[in-house]
Amino acid sequence: MPHDLSPTARALRALEILQARPGTTAGDLAVRLGVTERAARRYVGILREAGIPVESVRGPHGGYRLGRGTRLPPVQFTQSEALGLVMAVLSAQPAAAEADDLVGAALGKVVKALPEGVGQQAAMLREYASAAPDPHSTRPDPAVTSDLVDAVAARHRVGVTYRSEAGNEWEAEVDPWSIVVRYGRWYLLCHSHRADAIRTYRVDRIRAVRSTGHGFEPPKDLDPVAVLEKNLGVGWEFSTRVVFDASLTEVAPWIRPPMGRLEPLGTGCVLIGSTRNPDMYAQEWLAKVPLAFRVDGGEELRTAVASLAARFGAAVSDQP
Repeated sequence: MPHDLSPTARALRALEILQARPGTTAGDLAVRLGVTERAARRYVGILREAGIPVESVRGPHGGYRLGRGTRLPPVQFTQSEALGLVMAVLSAQPAAAEADDLVGAALGKVVKALPEGVGQQAAMLREYASAAPDPHSTRPDPAVTSDLVDAVAARHRVGVTYRSEAGNEWEAEVDPWSIVVRYGRWYLLCHSHRADAIRTYRVDRIRAVRSTGHGFEPPKDLDPVAVLEKNLGVGWEFSTRVVFDASLTEVAPWIRPPMGRLEPLGTGCVLIGSTRNPDMYAQEWLAKVPLAFRVDGGEELRTAVASLAARFGAAVSDQP
């Protein structure tokens, strides 16, 4: 939850939570809003002052509930907001242009609910825009994703069933720290008790999520994106070490986080990481870097780069 939200915005977010989860306690509401319990109670007070009946129920199954018959105000979009929403959905999921797609059906409901003046252009944009699917993007199961988001918000340890790219399936208990969307893929950043280490699991490969009844405390001052990027290139089978004569500033824009960690080295820099697929690392990643480099470590990667160089050399050779 961003820290720069206004009290009104947080109160509206509290309203959404209470609408979706009747019986939410002040503690749970505080966790979901990213504030103290005292602040959470203050936002409930703001809702009551606005005339929205929020009831307090005591006891083991108590918490905050919206009063019966509560009518929530409709969501209002400006034309720019409506177009921005359609553009964002189509950019992230091109299939949403189709009415029989799950997200497409939801987007259609939103567009139909808009006032005619605002919704007309949004409907036209959706009808006439064409979006090519990203071959590298993935689509996790919404139910699995929902369970993980709940566990992150409530700080509940969960057990997951995971299937690797090779088709191997295994179980692990994890403390889910955050969900991070990066390069078209959804990742669960967590502490794995199975490995006793930080892990990044592809959400689309998680087959099931189950509660363990245990809680956890995430690291203080956690930066999920920074931690994810640091760990994407760590722990794979084949180590890699690539040295550049160019400065770190020049090289950094060409390096994707899964390639490893970039560090200064003399007047140049060095890229240290690991990979499960040296051929892909050489052909899809290193080949796109328009700067001189040498593979200083990782025999598998050296072999892959040498093979790629020989193939390209043969392509411009005069020999048949």
